[in-house]
Amino acid sequence: MTSTKYIGLDVHKESISIAVLNSAGKVVMECVIETKASTILQFIHGLGGDVQPQRLKKALGLAGCTTC
Repeated sequence: MTSTKYIGLDVHKESISIAVLNSAGKVVMECVIETKASTILQFIHGLGGDVQPQRLKKALGLAGCTTC
């Protein structure tokens, strides 16, 4: 069984600050990643749970990407 996670993103040209909260509203992770589609996908997949990669790729403009 997976738990619900809430993700807050503060997006800038060079980096994205991320906070992940659990269903109780407790911060369980904070990090900064580069603003690059493949890095964002890697981060999201690393969280585990029910991720919809095709929807995420479409939102990032990578619908046809076969290497990410």
